[in-house]
Amino acid sequence: MEQQKKYLTLSNIITVILVVFLLAMFFSPALKGRVIQGLMTIGLFQPDVPKKPLANSTTSKQTTMPDASFTDVKGATILLSQLKGKVVFINFWATWCPPCIAEMPSINTLYSKYKDNQNVVFIMVDVDGKMEASTAFMQKREFKLPVYISASETPQEYFSGSMPTTVILDKSGNIVFRHVGAADYANPKVSEFINKLR
Repeated sequence: MEQQKKYLTLSNIITVILVVFLLAMFFSPALKGRVIQGLMTIGLFQPDVPKKPLANSTTSKQTTMPDASFTDVKGATILLSQLKGKVVFINFWATWCPPCIAEMPSINTLYSKYKDNQNVVFIMVDVDGKMEASTAFMQKREFKLPVYISASETPQEYFSGSMPTTVILDKSGNIVFRHVGAADYANPKVSEFINKLR
């Protein structure tokens, strides 16, 4: 009985709880996503939005950005070059990616502000190319975000392989914002930045 009491100490119980939590975080992308979402609510994972909507130094040296094409759920394909004159918000994500899951509600909030604006386009690119799975993901969570898959090789300037990656293009098609990793896109600074570009 005394031996059993030695095992039931507060520190042992806390250790077991932490180990179980860490294992659950490792095996459950949804749980890890929720933890990151919680950290967003306390002010972490804020996007580094530039004060002025100017193209970054690597982009401004180029006369034109490379083109890329994406296909939507109906099979329609769009080229980025066709979207000149519009502000384009592109997010590269996957259904199994915890940081992607974490930031998705904030992107949905941002999208709801611009969904009726013809001058702002959202392209949510499932990097796995699994349209059915990504559409089911959005429906299950009641997100209204437009899902796309790549219809061509995506240039490194837009996506270099790390998820999530978010890019905002100005009306000339220049990259004016690029962020790798989860971020809170419901932050008012993001919509203020987009409004300056419109």
